[in-house]
Amino acid sequence: MASVLNVSAYLFTQIDDPAALRPILRERAEAAGLAGTIILAEEGINLFLAGAEADLRGFLRMLRVDGRFAALTTKESWSEEQPFRRMLVKHKREIIRMDHPTIQPAAGRAPAVAPGTLRRWLDQGHDDAGREVVLLDTRNAFEVDYGTFDGALDWRIERFTQFPGAARAHRAELADKTVVSFCTGGIRCEKAAIHLRESGVDAYQLDGGILGYFEHAGGAHFRGDCFVFDAREALTPALTPVSPSPSSPSPSSPSPSSTSPSSANHYGLAEPTQDSRESSRGSANPHGYVRASATAGLARTPEIETLAGAAGGRR
Repeated sequence: MASVLNVSAYLFTQIDDPAALRPILRERAEAAGLAGTIILAEEGINLFLAGAEADLRGFLRMLRVDGRFAALTTKESWSEEQPFRRMLVKHKREIIRMDHPTIQPAAGRAPAVAPGTLRRWLDQGHDDAGREVVLLDTRNAFEVDYGTFDGALDWRIERFTQFPGAARAHRAELADKTVVSFCTGGIRCEKAAIHLRESGVDAYQLDGGILGYFEHAGGAHFRGDCFVFDAREALTPALTPVSPSPSSPSPSSPSPSSTSPSSANHYGLAEPTQDSRESSRGSANPHGYVRASATAGLARTPEIETLAGAAGGRR
């Protein structure tokens, strides 16, 4: 029976002291016996963690005591084994790199489309106003090769920093249409939808990303599997791991700093925090897509103490 809880989440929220917060979170995550990665930046937090259920839930309760993280929403899944080798907490410039500093989701999100609404639009062939719906996959090309929505635009970007340039080049494809951007769990399409709207596109983001769609709307209109950045490699629309192909090695080090795709995206809300690189191509999966090779408690954490206060004490 699966006994390891896997949690992923992100939140765009102002953090003035990410460097000071880093050692505090690392200490408390390690005390809880957790493994995975937490990314901190001034724009927010991006995390993917695994561990014993009670310890992981306790860590999340502690985290939410800090008002900056009170709105953190997690997605969960289970595994039989711990998918990560160690606990990493990193301070980055962005929690998902776009190199476009004017895009600030914490200051205002693009409108989101619920999974059930998107499924209805796709079933009827248009949105509720009768406009054509265009699905835009904002993920890297090798991720798309595992599976995507039927008819989705795929600009074959190799890293998310290429998205703004691709959007300029393909602007005409999006004119006078309802554009729904999507990614694995939401973090990339948060920024993508804002960028598109700033350029005059009627763009939305799929709430919860592909895996949120799987949870609430099933696999309708989706073909293939969804690549995830951990040892499971990909999830089916039933949210079960695919069986890895014999030629596909496991991630050598499941952390965002690896040069292979390995960011521990347990349920898709947390996305790769640096460019993921495809090392080789493997066997075809059952859906016909090319499968890319992927590589104790909180006793010291009083819940009345905010993380901000703890950081101030360490300066």
